[in-house]
Amino acid sequence: MLPSLLGALRGTLTGLALALNTLVVALSLVPPALLKLLVPTDAVRRAADHALNALASAWVAVNNAWIAAVRPAARWDVQGVEGLHRRGWYLVSSNHQSWVDILVLQRIFHGRIPFLKFFLKQQLIWVPVIGLAWWALDFPFMKRGRGHGARSSDLQTTREACEKFKRIPTSVINFVEGTRFTPAKRAQQASPYRHLLKPKIGGLGIALATMGEQFEALLDVTIVYPRGTPSFWDLLCGHLDAVVVRVQQRQIPPEVLGSDPMGDKAYRQRISAWIEQQWAEKDRQIDELLGSA
Repeated sequence: MLPSLLGALRGTLTGLALALNTLVVALSLVPPALLKLLVPTDAVRRAADHALNALASAWVAVNNAWIAAVRPAARWDVQGVEGLHRRGWYLVSSNHQSWVDILVLQRIFHGRIPFLKFFLKQQLIWVPVIGLAWWALDFPFMKRGRGHGARSSDLQTTREACEKFKRIPTSVINFVEGTRFTPAKRAQQASPYRHLLKPKIGGLGIALATMGEQFEALLDVTIVYPRGTPSFWDLLCGHLDAVVVRVQQRQIPPEVLGSDPMGDKAYRQRISAWIEQQWAEKDRQIDELLGSA
C-alpha cells in the first residue's frame, strides 16, 4: 500500500510541476503572439515565431528534466537520431498508442530538430491555457468532420498552417492512424496490421502537397513500450520503465509531392501505397522489437 501512496504522491507533484511549467510558458507566449497578431509584417512575424519556438523548446526542456528525475532508472533505447539538425525542415510520422507518445517524441528530438508542430482536433483549442499556446504556435486545428465539405475544410486549414511553417525551420508531425491504437479499434477497423490501425493520409497528403519539396526527409518513427502501453498518469508517477524508439530517415519520392490530394485520385493512391509500405515494415519491426525486449 505504501508504494502505491508514494506513487500517487509523486504523480500529483509531477503533475503540478507540469501544470506550473505549462502556465508560465503559456503566459510568456502572449506578448510575442500579440505582436505577431497586431503587426503582421514578415520581419515581425518571423521574429515573433523565433521567440515563440524558443519558449516552447524551454517548456520541453523542463518536461524532459522531470521525466528523467521521476524515473532515473528507466531504459531509453533510442536509435536513428544521429545526423539531424535544428535548422532543417522535417516531416515526422509515428505510430500512436498513448498521450505519452508526445512527450517521448519531444524528448528524443529536443535539440536535434525544430520544435514539433502537431495536427490537433479543433476541440482542443478550448483547453485552458495550453489551447492558447497551441494557437500562438500555429498548430493546425482539424475539425475531423465527415463528408467532402468537412474534408475540404480540414485540408484548407492544414494548407494554411503549412504555408506559415515555410517561414522558419519547422518539424511537422502527423499521427497517420488518426487516433490512439487499441485492440478494440483494430478489430473494429479490421486492420490488416497486428500493432497498427489503418493509415489515413489526409493531413499528411496536404503537408506533402503544400511544402513537400521543402522537407529534407520523412522521419519515420516507431515507438514501442516493452512492458505495455503506459497511461499519462503512469508517466507522472514514474511507472514508465522502458521505451524503445527507432527513427528512420526516408527520402520523400517526387511522385508524392506537389499535387492535389483532394482532386487527384491517382496522387492519393501514390501516397497511400508509399505509406502502406512503411506501415507493413513498421508492423514487422514492432513484432521484432517486442520479441527482443
